[in-house]
Amino acid sequence: MNVEVSKSSGGFIYFLGFIGAAIFYISTAPDFWAGALGLLKATVWPAFLVFEALNGLNV
Repeated sequence: MNVEVSKSSGGFIYFLGFIGAAIFYISTAPDFWAGALGLLKATVWPAFLVFEALNGLNV
């Protein structure tokens, strides 16, 4: 049984999350350097998500 599974949708969802996080962090930044830091935060937003989820579960 040979079933082909597309693995490109995960990357697209991550890309959309990156764009959304970048827009959020840049729009709330009070100055340029906070916006630059926001772009760095946008690249690692899944780590923030997992950290907060585990923190909320008291793990």
